[in-house]
Amino acid sequence: MSDPLASSSMTPTITASLTEWLNYMQQIHVSAIDMGLSRVLPVAEALGVVKSAKDDAYVFTVAGTNGKGSTTAVIAQMCQAVGYKTALYQSPHLSVFNERVRINGEMVSDKTLIDAFSKVEAARLECDLTLSFFEMITLAALLIFAEADCDVWVLEVGLGGRLDVVNIIDPDMAVITNIGIDHVDWLGDNVEDIGREKAGILRQGISFIYGATEMPTSVQQAIDHHQAICYQVGRDFSYRDISPNKWQYSNAAVTLQLPRPALSLTNTANALSAVLASPLNVDTNAIEQALQTVKLAGRFDYRESHHRQWLFDVAHNEQGVAFLLAQLRPFWQQHVTHMIKHSSQEPIGMPKINMLFSMLGDKDIDNVVKHLTQAGLPIRDWFIAEIDYPRAASTDQLQGVLAKYIDTRHVHDFDGLQAATEAVIQASQPQDLIVVCGSFHTIGEALAALTI
Repeated sequence: MSDPLASSSMTPTITASLTEWLNYMQQIHVSAIDMGLSRVLPVAEALGVVKSAKDDAYVFTVAGTNGKGSTTAVIAQMCQAVGYKTALYQSPHLSVFNERVRINGEMVSDKTLIDAFSKVEAARLECDLTLSFFEMITLAALLIFAEADCDVWVLEVGLGGRLDVVNIIDPDMAVITNIGIDHVDWLGDNVEDIGREKAGILRQGISFIYGATEMPTSVQQAIDHHQAICYQVGRDFSYRDISPNKWQYSNAAVTLQLPRPALSLTNTANALSAVLASPLNVDTNAIEQALQTVKLAGRFDYRESHHRQWLFDVAHNEQGVAFLLAQLRPFWQQHVTHMIKHSSQEPIGMPKINMLFSMLGDKDIDNVVKHLTQAGLPIRDWFIAEIDYPRAASTDQLQGVLAKYIDTRHVHDFDGLQAATEAVIQASQPQDLIVVCGSFHTIGEALAALTI
């Protein structure tokens, strides 16, 4: 049965489902992405979310090319561990929309979202403006946080920084995880232009964490202009491995030996620096507790399902793949050692890696594939399919790139991620590792196929 709202501009009622609301919001504006704050600000002011954030909450805003999700997750977990009522806004989601909006680690309910959507829609109509899908859902998240009277808001920028709807909220602490080439149609094709856009989250006198050792001139100029207090990795704080279970963090004030989290140490160190540079009272016990419990679906996400071992990672650009490989190489060595040591008396075959892979067509597929195929890892076969998304790369496009780097006899294409997921299970052995990467959509569809 077709959705009655799919071809209608009629506002859903409060009794409409979450799916109906999401479908409606996707077709009330001419484009899914519409950079700029001029339309969204009047609606935000009518809802009172800007004043609420300024008066009642401490706000962390996190921008960057990669690592935003992990960084925001760690910040939120640390604040929550010490007892602050903590709001977390992230995008996109992997399995269910509610993943984007959390309070104290729990996804908000459909009812809470629908109530917020209806209030945002009423304010939008009163202001006689159109809003994009992302603008609508972000305003709804901010309204939910304001109405819940959260102590701390942790906000992930969706795209860029300066013109992203999240930037209607003045942060108390800004983080830029790193700056790479991505979203060139919107942000520019060089790090100076992209850095200028991301540094748009800075405010006068703000504290600011910069999570990369190389800084574009445009970011330094923004720091100088706003007289921001910058803490940069490699200069003001550092981190290093101690053992498989421990790592060390250091800044001018403290040196901490901490439990190793399930997420990237780079992103964890940036998050910890932001928390320590804030006036929030987060002690070492809360930090340790947070690091032992923080998880984020699709970020170096190890799972076991269907008698197979899986690693899910949303890496979808050159920098993201570099992060993935930096974690995957030592993980793989431990995996092989563990499998051989704990095998039964019957000899097992040497563990191999199988790739379940797909990407969006407007991403840099060539560089992603180049890095994955030249990483020195024992990848046996590639299982590819077209993502169920308008911007998906076709299997022909994926095959064409893969053919430049590997023997195409090791590339298997399928009609959809469901079929590709079933095939990689059949082609793998229990001791092997199945790596799923290339896009949030790839991970989401694979998880749906596995129903986990």
